[in-house]
Parts: sequence; structure tokens; C-alpha cells
Amino acid sequence: MTRTSAKTLRIAVVAGEESGDILGADLVDALQKQSGKVVDLIGVGGSRLQARGLNTLFDPDIIAIMGLSAVVRDLPRLLHNLNKTAKAIVEAKPDCLITIDSPAFNMRVAKKVRAHDPAIPIIKYVCPSVWAWGEGRAVRMRPFTDHVLCLLPFEPEELQRLKGPKGTFVGHRLSHDKELSRAASRQKRRKHKVSDGRKTLLVLPGSRRSEVSALADPFRETITLLQQRGQDFRILMPTVPRVQALVRSATANWPVQPEILVGDEAKWQAFGAADAALAASGTVTLELALAGVPTVVAYKADRLWRMLGAIIRVWSASLPNLIADRVVMPEYFNEFVRPGLLARHIEALFNNSHERSAQLAGFAEVSRRMKTKRPAGEIAAAVVLAEIDGRRAG
Repeated sequence: MTRTSAKTLRIAVVAGEESGDILGADLVDALQKQSGKVVDLIGVGGSRLQARGLNTLFDPDIIAIMGLSAVVRDLPRLLHNLNKTAKAIVEAKPDCLITIDSPAFNMRVAKKVRAHDPAIPIIKYVCPSVWAWGEGRAVRMRPFTDHVLCLLPFEPEELQRLKGPKGTFVGHRLSHDKELSRAASRQKRRKHKVSDGRKTLLVLPGSRRSEVSALADPFRETITLLQQRGQDFRILMPTVPRVQALVRSATANWPVQPEILVGDEAKWQAFGAADAALAASGTVTLELALAGVPTVVAYKADRLWRMLGAIIRVWSASLPNLIADRVVMPEYFNEFVRPGLLARHIEALFNNSHERSAQLAGFAEVSRRMKTKRPAGEIAAAVVLAEIDGRRAG
């Protein structure tokens, strides 16, 4: 059954994370270009999807939750918004539902939508980390997920191994990001050598409030120790609007005051200028690898995640390490986030050292493995349109 007019493609989308909003916007642009139709959006998303016509059902920050403690605390509100989202999507009768990241929320939305209207194709953009923990989630996705758009090259094979839905490696939008490419070119022009004299350190404590709160103190202590050990450096700190105020208050007492940057242009200029980075684990580690910025990674999980640590099967939490299948970036978690350790790693990266050279060689391997002929949004759009056409033909 054709659910929308011949000139319109109605897409339901749910994106709770900043990164998911970016992926969704790229995908919508590619869908409009490839289909030749106006894309009519319904669902949940941030500023980029809203700029493309989405009237979000609620503030997506509500589902941008990292940490089981936060999920438990906000459970009533999450359940209300889950039911609201599924109901609105079913009533809209879209040509397709695309859920982006935020698996704890989105898998439940998908399950409810499939139960109420099995005719709606459901596509998951960003494979849940079933290869890292909760392998049983892969097979449980099959009844309400028709296709998974995978960002990492090993994920389709992992889904097949775990008897999950079909997966397609579409690549990551970062591999074709023009601003990131310019930052990487700037690093290459300087031949990846460290700056003479004063160094530039990127500090990236995360894009979620819980991450910033957990890492602000150990990062401050690391900065203090670097200064005490005679390092001369400035700090650039790209952040996102939703945690900007928290970042400013959390760094007010740092001995070296960071230059806090908001916006993509300032962010990529900082990546191009950096000698090294201290970063929270997450997508930003892949950004840093593709830009060619040697990095030390840290993360502090909440209490419940620490208690459930035994269920985590993956050997690394840093995407560059997983993609290269070897240690590229050193990473430290929880009680091992020690300022003395982090500071000494950064000192090594502030020099043209073996550690620095080894990371740069690893970054080249990451770039090679992530390379695709077309941008991720274009490959993803082709899969989405094929699923829509296949469902209509069936």
C-alpha cells in the first residue's frame, strides 16, 4: 500500500543523541536527492533534523541518557515518551521508521510500532554494541528490525554470527566529512610534528552531563600535574550547547583556563591545530583518529555499569582500537583514571616520540578500513529506499 503521495516520502525518525541527529540529517538529505521526493518527517530529533522540517515530539535530550542509574531515575518520563512516540508514528503511517542510536529507547519504540502496524519497514541506523555486551540482543531484534545500517566494518559479520537482522556496512559520515578532512590535511601539512614551543592540548570531557561531571576533576588534576612538570601548553575545549554551561562552571578553577569552543567550525579548527588530546571515550575518539590527533582516552562509568562490568565482552571501548583490531589509543577507566598516568602519556605525545608515531601509524590503518566509495548517508539512503520498495512490492 502506498502510504503517502507520489511526490512525498513520509519518514518516521527517532534520534536522541547529538551524533544521531547529524546522521539523521545526512540521511534525510540523501533520501530527498535519491528519491526525487519531498521528505516529510515525524518523530524525535535535534536541531539539524528540525531544520529539515521535523516537529519533534519532545526534547531529544530526554533520551540522550548514558548510564543505567540515569535510566532508572528517569524511567516514568521515558515510558511516557516511549508510548507517545510509538502512538504518533503508527497514526502517521510512514513509509518507513528509522531509529538512530539510543538502543534502550529505540528498540522499545520499534517493538511497539511493529506490534501495531507490521506493514511499516523498520530500519536501525547504528548497530547496537551487541559485539561488546548483551549478545542476545541481536537475535531479539529480528522480529522488529528489518535492516541495520552499520557504521563499523566488522558489524554485519557480527550480526550474522549472532543470528541478528541483516546488516550493511554504510561507513561513517566522518570518513567523508569535509571539515574533518580539512583538519586532517592541516595535520598532514605539518607532517604530524609537534609544535615548537607552546603546545596545544585538546580536552574533550564528553557531550553528556554525567560524563563532564565524572571527568572534570581528574582532568583538572592532570592539567595541574602537567603544569607542575614544566609543560607549556594552551587548552582548546570544543563542546556542545547542552553542556556548555556545565563545562564552564566545571573548569572555572583549572590552573590553565581552557578556551571553550562551541560550533563545528571552531571544533575542526581546533582539531587541525592540536598537538595531542585528552578525551572521554566515545565517537570523538574516531574523529580524533581520522583527523590525526594523538590521544589518551579516559572514562568513568556510573555505579550500576561498574557492577555489571562482567557482562562486557569487548576488549576495548575505543572505536579506533576496535577498527584497527589492535591498541592504537591508550585508554583508562574508572579507578585507573589517574592524573599521574594521563599526564605522562600526554607528555610523550607532546614529543616526536615512539608513542606518537605508533598512534599515527594506527590512524592510517583506521582510515583505510573505514573508507567507502560514497558517503555513509548516500549508501544508507539506498538501503532505506530498497526496503521501502521491497515492502510495497510485497
